Amino acid sequence: MDTVLFDLDGTLLPMDQELFIKVYFGELVEKFSKQGYQGKQLVDAVWFGTAAMVKNDGKLLNIDAFWAAFSHAMGRDFLSEKPQFESFYANEFERAKSVVRPDPLANQCVKLLRSKGYSVVLATNPIFPEIATMARIRWAGLDADDFDLITTYDNCHYCKPNPKYFYEILDCIDKVGSQCLMIGNDTREDTAAAQAGIEVFLLSTNLETHGEPIPDDYTIGDFAELKSIIDELPDLNGRCY
Repeated sequence: MDTVLFDLDGTLLPMDQELFIKVYFGELVEKFSKQGYQGKQLVDAVWFGTAAMVKNDGKLLNIDAFWAAFSHAMGRDFLSEKPQFESFYANEFERAKSVVRPDPLANQCVKLLRSKGYSVVLATNPIFPEIATMARIRWAGLDADDFDLITTYDNCHYCKPNPKYFYEILDCIDKVGSQCLMIGNDTREDTAAAQAGIEVFLLSTNLETHGEPIPDDYTIGDFAELKSIIDELPDLNGRCY
């Protein structure tokens, strides 16, 4: 194993998902209602666009699937107004940072893997534009340079829990599943990596089970336990400790 994939929201960036969505959409509606948008229609359209990305069969990039569905739900072509939404993510979206709870051990785990020569991928569900993903990386106390690949709606054709999302990552980094470990907190989305031959570690902090039994096929632990595992991994640079 020489490559580790990390989920972001709830994993590298611990958060109360419901509270995050409440603040996120609250800021979105407040900004665009001043421009004549109807709040409920706007939120429903975002969810409709998100669903289109989750159902994406690979014929389109997620960005194209989103904007086609979003425009359909809003009743007109909104692609020309995409810069306004990017402005939102560069500004008002930053207020959602107040509801996340960065864990210093998350940063330590990523940095330690990098120092030992492992490839690290940010395998966050690619339903956000790059600018919003970069913001959440910063909130987690990390930097884009910490990752060899960052999945966003700009560069992916699939979403979790479609295993084709993980196969697309493997193609991008020229790896096979047996070379990788997926670390996430969602028993439905992140365990889909196993279908691509990737070993899965489920983070017990913020574990999302969707009301289903917790699977016993995967290693489960908190960040302290994860760091202990990383501590024991061989140094791929050939150094001895």
